[in-house]
Amino acid sequence: MTVFSSSASASRTVELRDGLSITVDERGDGAAAGGSAILLLHGGGGTQSVAELAAALSEHSYVLTPTHPGFHGQPRPHWFDNVTDLALAYLALLDVLDLREVLLIGNSLGDWIASDMALHDVSGRLSGLVVMNSVGIGTDGPGKITDVRTLPPTEVGRLAFHNPSLLPDPATLSDAQKATAADNQSALELYAGEPYMHDPKLRRRLHRVTLPVLVLWGEQDGVVPAEYGRVYADSFANAYFQPIINAGHVPHVEQPDLTLDAIEAFVAGKLAEVTVG
Repeated sequence: MTVFSSSASASRTVELRDGLSITVDERGDGAAAGGSAILLLHGGGGTQSVAELAAALSEHSYVLTPTHPGFHGQPRPHWFDNVTDLALAYLALLDVLDLREVLLIGNSLGDWIASDMALHDVSGRLSGLVVMNSVGIGTDGPGKITDVRTLPPTEVGRLAFHNPSLLPDPATLSDAQKATAADNQSALELYAGEPYMHDPKLRRRLHRVTLPVLVLWGEQDGVVPAEYGRVYADSFANAYFQPIINAGHVPHVEQPDLTLDAIEAFVAGKLAEVTVG
């Protein structure tokens, strides 16, 4: 990737069709990128959960982080209510911005969206996919998603984080932050829907994705275990599974250096091979 100087994020709203608007945080130099970009898709924790990764990636790339409609108070049309809606909206966003050679990076729900985008990318705008502790597929056996809906927040945190010192402290949150977190959770449950956190048809379709895929997985994830990640990687035609030690559901938060190194090696290796070829 071309080296750019990092910059503070700037936010803009892009109007799509059918009354849908997407708010996007931008980092890096879009003009110098020449139409290439990283699209970074957040999970249930919202945009702040990937903000530090976005800043690090923008040292070398033009990075876009959209806010899913319904998260952080963003408007969501009543008809916009599933992962495929999100996937098609973000492909439309790439069309409007005329971006090509787009690397998708996601975490959790964001990866489910990215996988669906890869299946629907008829314009060939995507160059590769980085999956980090995703949801989205159904599995048999021990590698299943833990249903956290009935668990107290402290137990969810214990399952999601390897290092308890990195757990957010609810006592430090303002009333506004608590309200935002509740709204984000409601939006997550809407998009995740039933069956819980997956599309029963997705796994059998992922073999159609021929893009290079890096599947990074925090080994100590108690929400979506590493066995699930290996099944996810095996479902793609061209995927590489790489565990991240001493990390749970958000490896980019618990092990940012290891995560960034793995992404940079993937871009320099597998994506470079595709570009040269």
